[in-house]
Amino acid sequence: MVFAAAMPVSFLSWSLLLNNFTIEVASFTGREIGILQSLREVPGFLSFLVVYILLVIAEQRLAFLSLVLLGVGVAITGYFPTAIGLYITTIVSSIGFHYYETCNQSLALQWLDKKTAPAVLGRIYGVGATAQVLTLGSIFIVYFIASGQVSWTFLADSTGLVTSNNTYNMIYVATGMLTAIMALAAWVIFPHFPEKVRQTRRIVLRRQYWLYYGLTFLAGARRQIFLVFAGFLMVEKFEYSLIQVTALFLLNAVFNIWFAPIVGRLIGRIGERAALVFEYVGLVCVFVAYAFVENGTIAAGLYVVDHMFFAFAIAIKTYFQKIGDPADMASTASVAFTINHIAAVVVPISFGFLWLTMPEAVFLAGAGMAALSLILSLNVPRHPDAGNEVILGPRGPSLAPASQPAE
Repeated sequence: MVFAAAMPVSFLSWSLLLNNFTIEVASFTGREIGILQSLREVPGFLSFLVVYILLVIAEQRLAFLSLVLLGVGVAITGYFPTAIGLYITTIVSSIGFHYYETCNQSLALQWLDKKTAPAVLGRIYGVGATAQVLTLGSIFIVYFIASGQVSWTFLADSTGLVTSNNTYNMIYVATGMLTAIMALAAWVIFPHFPEKVRQTRRIVLRRQYWLYYGLTFLAGARRQIFLVFAGFLMVEKFEYSLIQVTALFLLNAVFNIWFAPIVGRLIGRIGERAALVFEYVGLVCVFVAYAFVENGTIAAGLYVVDHMFFAFAIAIKTYFQKIGDPADMASTASVAFTINHIAAVVVPISFGFLWLTMPEAVFLAGAGMAALSLILSLNVPRHPDAGNEVILGPRGPSLAPASQPAE
């Protein structure tokens, strides 16, 4: 839960400010933002290297160090308001973010009981959402003061406001350093928790995990369209100001404090298959609507609904927890992040060029990816387990006890 609170403080501020900062200060177009987002995903593509880093450092300590690197990378972002400068600082913070996320997912699946994991993960998501609310509220106040406004009516008429680089820089430094300080404090306060099962210290690819790999791959590609182009749509097409984007993010975060724990309990009750089917049907509709929306308020509503489905990612994690060998959690988490980012490295830059001529095609492609995910989700068993990983396709034999070496 400390991890869940520390990470969004810097990562959310970076994501929130990115579109306005790159357009207002660095004069980015869809091409530059596509390149930046593709570079951001390269460390995610190389997440498989985590399994080799674990040969020399414990996973929990690597998570701490990664959080510190994320915070430092975000803190220095405002000092380099050029294309090359932003590319470099983005890579630094991205290494910290992706290696932290890899360790975080692995540790969660190792530490949590299978029966209660969805509900506990939902509560952890809720803690993260609370941290987002506090971060967004602080940014909201800073922008309110820096803009010199004396009335809340600027929410409706602030599309012409341009934020100064000093304001951006102040927010980047404050949030980045807070994440780093929280990580260092946690390192000192918390003990090192020993591994319940020794993790495989090599790359593992198993045929019975193919459905998990497929769902992860499509989730990575589809997520990039939301992260990169949905927010860019708000700023470029509907001219949302930073304060309006902040308000939108704040609404999402407040909603998820309540909603994420409900989703976790729901997945535990109805199972991963039903949860994933519901998510992908909803995403197909949302992405098709994105392609043709002409009203900024309706687009904001789509953005909130789209973000709501993020909590359903718990189902993919707990599906793997149920079918996977306990010794494979760290290795498979690193492989999964690489698979997740194969398309993520390509999608932002290639779709960035497509955005210049046909923005609606970007979102229709996202709808197609969601439709493919829906087809795959129908292959998830109602009660997944070792030896019952899929309905159709290759399955694995019953797994050996976790105390034995992985094959």
